[in-house]
Formats: sequence, C-alpha cells, structure tokens
Amino acid sequence: MTPDAYAFLGGKQVPLKDAKVGVMTHALHYGTAVFEGIRGNWNEEHGKMYVFRLREHYERLLRGCRILRINLPYTADDLCQITVDLLEKNGYRQDVYIRPLAFKGQEAVANLKLHELSDEFTLVVLPFGKYIDNDRPIRCQTSSWRRPEDAIMPTGVKITGLYTTSILAKTEAITAGYDEAVLLNWDGTVSEGSGENLFMVSNGRISTPSETDNCLLGITRDSVIQLAREQLGMEVVERRIHRSELYLADEVFLTGTAAHITPMGELDNRKVGDGETGPITKKLQDLYFATVKGNTPAYSKWCTAVTPGGG
Repeated sequence: MTPDAYAFLGGKQVPLKDAKVGVMTHALHYGTAVFEGIRGNWNEEHGKMYVFRLREHYERLLRGCRILRINLPYTADDLCQITVDLLEKNGYRQDVYIRPLAFKGQEAVANLKLHELSDEFTLVVLPFGKYIDNDRPIRCQTSSWRRPEDAIMPTGVKITGLYTTSILAKTEAITAGYDEAVLLNWDGTVSEGSGENLFMVSNGRISTPSETDNCLLGITRDSVIQLAREQLGMEVVERRIHRSELYLADEVFLTGTAAHITPMGELDNRKVGDGETGPITKKLQDLYFATVKGNTPAYSKWCTAVTPGGG
C-alpha cells in the first residue's frame, strides 16, 4: 500500500491514514454493519483495471442495509461512481480488493435500537494478490461450527457480525493443518465454505446448495452458474447437498470474490475424485479468469473498466 493512499469517509476522499472512527462506534461493539468484497483485476495488456460486477455488489450491499435499517444517501449508481473515482485517485496498477462498509457510526455503546442510530459509509482499496492458492487443489475440513440459520442471522447478505462463525471455522481448519473449512447447516446438509460458495460435480451435472440453505447469495456463485450453463452447456442444479455426497463427488470447488474458483482435492482426509483439479473445474477457472480481466467480450457488461489516474 502506498503511503499516500486515499479512502472515502464522511462523504469525501480522505488520506487513508486519517480515515478513522471512535472506539465507541456502535458497529465496533455490536457488528451493526454491512460490507462487500469486490475485486479489481489489473490487465497489463489493456492498461486498465476491470472491476467485476460492481453494480451487483452494491445492490447486495443496499439489500443488507435495508435489513439493518441503514439509510445511505447514495444509490447503487452513486456508489459505483464513488468507487471508480477512488480507484482513479489511488492509481493502483495491480489487482486490488475493494471494501465498502455501511455501518452504524454513532458513538453509542448501550443502545440496541437500530432506528435511533446514525449511519455512515466508508470505502477502502487495497492491493491484493491471492487469498488462497487456487493453482492447486486445497485440503478442507468439515467444521465443528455450524452455519447460522437465516432466522437467527440473515445469511443472504454480508452482515459483519455473521462472519464471526466463518472466522472461527477458518481458524479451526488452518490450525488443524487444512486450507479451508466447509460449514454445515443444523440439519447436517452442506451450506458453504468459510468465505466461499460450494459446487459439486457428479455424473456430468453441477450441484450447489440452494438459496434457502443459508448460503450467501454469492455474485461469483451466480457468475459460475451462468458460465457453466451458457458456455459449457452443463446442467446446474440448486438443491440440498448431504455431507457424504461431497466424499463421493467427481469434483468439488469453492467460489468467491477473494477465492475466485478454487478446486478442492481433499475433504476430511478423503480424496475428492482423484485428488487433482477436475476438468470441469479447470474449464470454469479458465473462463472465469478471462472474464474478470475483461478478455471475454460476451460478458463485458460484467466488467467496469478503470484507468489509473483517470487518464
């Protein structure tokens, strides 16, 4: 990160070093915030950064705001423009991670009434490489932690407090010698990874947990479903998946903004398929990586081109 990097806070661009909130901020104490993770993918040949499905991320952020009664003075279009302006200002010529956060910014540590609290929005942009090594199949562990039910905590949007469970699961897996965790629902069916959606390939068909299985309604998930159907001509089914099905699958892979498409080679010390990256996973990886870098004309609508420095 450059020392002169800028963030967005309080309705304007400010030096990142000055973008701070107080220790009594409500969101810090109670997790009353909604966030997004957005990728900006640098294309050296084009001399441009391509931000993947920018508007869709902000539409989901605003849905999360409705749940937490956060009222921002911005539309999805406004937020897209704020992001483009900040990317141009920072001038990064490498892959970046874009983190918008809408939060209850009032300094109030003894108030549990959302409608009485003030709202704020901030945005930071960080140089960002690989979140996980997706050049190889990863080793995963079924977590002892369970994915919360939507009736306990809304699971279809990215509420900050919800991610405590993901952090516990990821930490458990890493400290046990694995790369990632798989979380189950209370009934033992599969939900998602700690920060990724999950797909399974069996007998030439792709399956993924349905929207009612408490998984995040992932934007990368949606992109992979479309690519598989439209480019590979494959059937994709959204349904309940039992844990044991993953052990018997031909391929399993995880998807997410940070993780991209990551093959799973092992789950709970059992090989998935032959333990290598499967052919369907590899085809989807190649399609996806070309798409997010602005190299797939059929999906150019998914990419917002940004020129560093605004040139």
